[in-house]
Amino acid sequence: MGRRRVEMFRLAKFGTVGSIAFLIDLGVFNLLLFTTDIGPLVPKVASVATATTFSWLGSRHWTFRDGKTAHPLREALGFYLVNAGGLAIAGLCLVVSHYVMGWTSPLADNISANVVGVLLGNVFRYLMYRFVLFDVPGSARHIRRPGGGSPALEPSSSRGGR
Repeated sequence: MGRRRVEMFRLAKFGTVGSIAFLIDLGVFNLLLFTTDIGPLVPKVASVATATTFSWLGSRHWTFRDGKTAHPLREALGFYLVNAGGLAIAGLCLVVSHYVMGWTSPLADNISANVVGVLLGNVFRYLMYRFVLFDVPGSARHIRRPGGGSPALEPSSSRGGR
């Protein structure tokens, strides 16, 4: 299978996992938003944490299965850190719309956090997963040669540890 076709298939799998994670995020967010009186930020953090757990499992075992590292705990930590960046993006959208602009309806909270925030966060997450977190065969990484020297590009599939 050609490199471009493999990447398109990976992007489709990323979209599938992300769509399910989005539904989990949306469901938990709205469940907490409509059943508690704690404002929109705590429900968003809880919903993202739940969706992130699903997304890591789907990404590790399906989307980036060929890039699983030999260190799942380190990989999970990196995944949660990347998703914390995605949460920061969605949270910033929510803070601006809810607290700065005064758009406090549940519809406005959903649009800012779950449409604008998720869209911007997904671009960030895919790039981080693909090029930083998972050791996808065929991707080039900058590495330092032992003993110093200038960085060299080496295909990630030739790195050890799998």
